[in-house]
Amino acid sequence: MPDEFEGKIVVISGGSRGIGRGIALAFAREGAQTVLVSSSAQNLAAAAKAIAAEGPEPMTVAGDLRKLDACEQLFQRVNERFHRCDVLVNNAGATRAGNFTELPDEAWLDGFALKFFGAVRVTRLFWPLLKAAEGHVVNIIGGAARTVEAEFLIGGSVNAASANFTKGLSRLGMRDGVHVNAIHPGQTATERTETLFQQRAAAQGKPVEELRAAALAKSGTRRMSTPEDIADLTLFLCSERSRQIQGTAIAVDGGATPGLY
Repeated sequence: MPDEFEGKIVVISGGSRGIGRGIALAFAREGAQTVLVSSSAQNLAAAAKAIAAEGPEPMTVAGDLRKLDACEQLFQRVNERFHRCDVLVNNAGATRAGNFTELPDEAWLDGFALKFFGAVRVTRLFWPLLKAAEGHVVNIIGGAARTVEAEFLIGGSVNAASANFTKGLSRLGMRDGVHVNAIHPGQTATERTETLFQQRAAAQGKPVEELRAAALAKSGTRRMSTPEDIADLTLFLCSERSRQIQGTAIAVDGGATPGLY
């Protein structure tokens, strides 16, 4: 895909660490102008420095996308500076694992606030720009949208809602010329995955290392995914080669997802 993303405007929520940072780096290496969004200005500064060493210097926006005004501020800043958006990657959001009876309402509300409602609001705001550019939306969701686990009920519920939103939005995308797809990462080697292992370990009263080894054995995979694995697919889904792929959710999990889809 030589020069395909040169000068394109790519907005990535949760872009300062983990999968989001990997996606931002991949686009920057292809010449895209990335916009990184995160609640941590410190993490954004570190990510921007690393990405600028390999591509155009990112624009960074610090804000809590749980809140509507932060979503609006993000849109205003991008629109004022670039007047366009070619790619929107909704990647922000972390939900808690734990025992169902011990997870309070606040944990459920917080889980939906960023990953689901944040993505809905940001996508709604950027839709006119995406429509004008005949651009792409990629929602980074997660394998729990398709599988269930007693200790991950918040994440599974949020992911399932996000998957439904993505599929429904793709129908509007068909009319407006915007391609909308989802990626379901499996266990990926990030700080977020380590936090989930720690939460599950606390809920089950087991050592983290035991759960990590058991999870890999249960999946049947040879290794955990990396942010680069998800980034490679994101680039493809936003390229001209994927123009006939619409409303699809693809797992990047080494084959761990059971079932026929």
